[in-house]
Amino acid sequence: MQLNPYGRALVRFVIDLTNTPPTCAEELAERCRAGGMLLEDPVTDTDLTEVLAFLARWAEVVDAATDARRAALLNELLAEFAEHPRLTDHGGGIWHIHYRDDHRTPAGVLCAVAAVGTALHLTSLGMHRLGRCALADCRRAYADFSRAGRQRYCSPACANRDAVRRHRAKRAATSRS
Repeated sequence: MQLNPYGRALVRFVIDLTNTPPTCAEELAERCRAGGMLLEDPVTDTDLTEVLAFLARWAEVVDAATDARRAALLNELLAEFAEHPRLTDHGGGIWHIHYRDDHRTPAGVLCAVAAVGTALHLTSLGMHRLGRCALADCRRAYADFSRAGRQRYCSPACANRDAVRRHRAKRAATSRS
């Protein structure tokens, strides 16, 4: 059985690329392989440029102030990169759905699956399930997969760091009184 290529792992992969963009085509190719993306063609410098531009636009989806704005921005990405769904078994005889043309460049593949995966994430868990870390000096993007849907930090480390700062500030305010 194949895992859903548009699921959690993909959204986490896009978050990782957004927070730490690749610096060369070889790095992008390696990170795609490590992330489980099957790319049939070599990754080029042009692919890198296109992916970096896509990630900047995808970050606007993360930063959107309202659900309607987030949906509008994501709809633009879907219109540009996704195609009508089609069944394929190119990956070793395991049937799955593609939301892209079969002859896309590596950048086109990544952008299509990222846009569709993000849309599925937001529509299945909630339009508010993307954000930026609440720690003022962090601001990394995150995808909220929590049960309650109230994630505010990109990691437990940032949540703990902020809790320590709040505790110390409260303690200092109390000692001044």
